[in-house]
Amino acid sequence: MAWKTLDEIDLNGKTVLVRVDINVPMENGVVTDATRIEKIVPTVKDIQAKGGKVVLLAHYDRPKGKVVPEMSLAHVQGALAAALGGKVVFGSDCVGDVAKAAIKGAGPGDVVLLENTRFHAGEEKNAPELAAAMAELGDVYVNDAFSAAHRAHASTAGLAHLLPAAAGRLMEAELRALEAALGAPERPVVAVVGGAKVSTKLDLLGNLVSKVDHLVIGGGMANTFLVAQGVEVGKSLAERDMADTAREIMGKAQAAGCTIHLPVDVVVAREFKANAANECVPTADCPADAMILDAGPATVAALEQVFATAKTLIWNGPLGAFEIEPFDAATNAAARAVAGLTRAGKLISVAGGGDTVAALNKAGAAADFSFISTAGGAFLEWMEGKDLPGVSALG
Repeated sequence: MAWKTLDEIDLNGKTVLVRVDINVPMENGVVTDATRIEKIVPTVKDIQAKGGKVVLLAHYDRPKGKVVPEMSLAHVQGALAAALGGKVVFGSDCVGDVAKAAIKGAGPGDVVLLENTRFHAGEEKNAPELAAAMAELGDVYVNDAFSAAHRAHASTAGLAHLLPAAAGRLMEAELRALEAALGAPERPVVAVVGGAKVSTKLDLLGNLVSKVDHLVIGGGMANTFLVAQGVEVGKSLAERDMADTAREIMGKAQAAGCTIHLPVDVVVAREFKANAANECVPTADCPADAMILDAGPATVAALEQVFATAKTLIWNGPLGAFEIEPFDAATNAAARAVAGLTRAGKLISVAGGGDTVAALNKAGAAADFSFISTAGGAFLEWMEGKDLPGVSALG
């Protein structure tokens, strides 16, 4: 791994610019979920313990280069101070004299939080002059925002090239987990990919078939692959115009020695609503007036056998309409099987993406996975094999 960690860089007496993701949900200016704030605490404390002064750089929402008062990071100051158990000094700009004064005025042990980087139009354009102005504020750059690493912005990529740079503890944990899952994994490797549409995950599927031993396809995507095999899926969600593409992916998988797993039985209903009347049928027997809303128990049993042979598993997307009961059954059962194998020390399991995290939490399985990434876009782009500018810049 080309990037440095906090252990490889001298922080004593240095002003350390730390790019974090504290883009937290708020209502009426009050933080309603502080999870992202809590996750940066180890990095902040570690830098302080190594003698560094912490200056936080972050974005909030999408102000599009304008100052939008309700998107000010001042709203986060209290929740940040509570999580850190110390004083947080707020600077009402992220560059220039205002930022310099906030940093200079901070006492020993204080953390400085600078204003929303996206209040400057140059942030999302990765403007060299904005990155240079940020670089004037500190001696060292630390990126702890993997979730923003797929964006080449001034505070995620440009700035990293101007100062000695390292990954924060959260970024380090994320990169190590991802390396263990796809970079240099223990084999066999299984990927579980679910979700509604093949068209949104083409790059992902194309990359995975050359990297994993087994590819489990679930959700609406599975229906598209079934259509590509000539299976009728009734009124199910399926991208029939993607059938040729699905066949191409199956051909690539066969050439690469990757086994694709599709449902062998399905749970069907006539209505898309909670507790709708439903039945389980073999995949080939979906009634013309019904829609597939989940994988069936025989599919889950087959998947459990595949999971039991694996050493590494990576998961993105549910196997069915997990938001509504009872069509969450396959996702719940499969997730619990993975959690059990992980808990027993038999499997390294990495999962990521918004729906995935929600589904695993709902199944009560999330806590037992080896690593769960909360980064949506960055996690997906990494799985697709794309270069992440915020990570590359640390090399």
